[in-house]
Amino acid sequence: MDQKLTVQQLYTSVYDQCYSPCGKYLAACNNFGKIAVFNISAALSPEGNEQNWRPVFKFTAHDGPVYTLVSTDRFLISAGTGDIKAWIWTDIIRADNFHKTPNVAWCLSVPGESRFEHPEVNSLVLDNKNGTNSLFGAGGDGNVYMWDLESGKLQNTFRGHTDYIHSLTLRKSSNECLSASEDGTVRVWDVRIPQEAAHVIEPYKTERCNRPHLGKWIGCIAMDSADDWMVCGGGPNLSLWYMRSLAPTTVFTGSNACHQFVKFHEDTIISGGNENLVTHWNISGTLKSQVPCSSNSVYKVCVNDKSDSCKVLSVSGNSANIDIFTNFGYKAFSLCF
Repeated sequence: MDQKLTVQQLYTSVYDQCYSPCGKYLAACNNFGKIAVFNISAALSPEGNEQNWRPVFKFTAHDGPVYTLVSTDRFLISAGTGDIKAWIWTDIIRADNFHKTPNVAWCLSVPGESRFEHPEVNSLVLDNKNGTNSLFGAGGDGNVYMWDLESGKLQNTFRGHTDYIHSLTLRKSSNECLSASEDGTVRVWDVRIPQEAAHVIEPYKTERCNRPHLGKWIGCIAMDSADDWMVCGGGPNLSLWYMRSLAPTTVFTGSNACHQFVKFHEDTIISGGNENLVTHWNISGTLKSQVPCSSNSVYKVCVNDKSDSCKVLSVSGNSANIDIFTNFGYKAFSLCF
């Protein structure tokens, strides 16, 4: 049994992570359909040891890979293959003590061409602005779907991409959802109107961004907190765009990686891609630092800002290890899925 687990760990990829509402737990999902829960508070304690770096609880959430997680104040929501599922956080944390798989609180089905086929979901984002409670999901069929979480009803479907979607982000101040696709475009959707994209951005057509030998696909996207700046990358270089003019202002050329993840954090942009490095950039495009990590390909970098006592940066990718950075500049230890 131990040998089987060890062999499985060699082939484990951790696609996504998110922190519990209290900030004391980290949930992570992998390519075997499992969700693991780690007690970050215990792992960071002075008495913390390798035993505390292992999951306090693990359960099978989907029949295939789980690609994305998002959290509300009450629910952990997971998606990948099959239905989008919600789990109640208090049930998950209670399961820490009883090791019992929590019940699914509710499900959402992605429309498919037949009742037996449903596209995978690669990205979820939640919009709870102004009392609304909407969930956006996108993936294999190139469509962006919008559900009302109060009723569970599908509100809108946004069509226009010609290939699958890697990543979503929201521009809440303008009621817009942005999607990044394998087709080389970032599309900007007015979420109030189910019609063609309001804007289409094609980074590969900008000479400074284009890297023809790496393709035109866009693998990651993020908006800043002011909703004025968008950063995206993939085959093309990572680039910063001013949303009021839809023009690129900065191209980040200090890395040869194909970027699969990017986020704004305070005055820094943090990115990861197909190399064993987490890169920190100034907004001006200057490379601040590159920090080694366990994964040879980085899929998610998460900052726990929900608990001052557990404020860490965590990194996951094509490895069973989830690296924990306590000062963001060096790896303190690794959790093991």
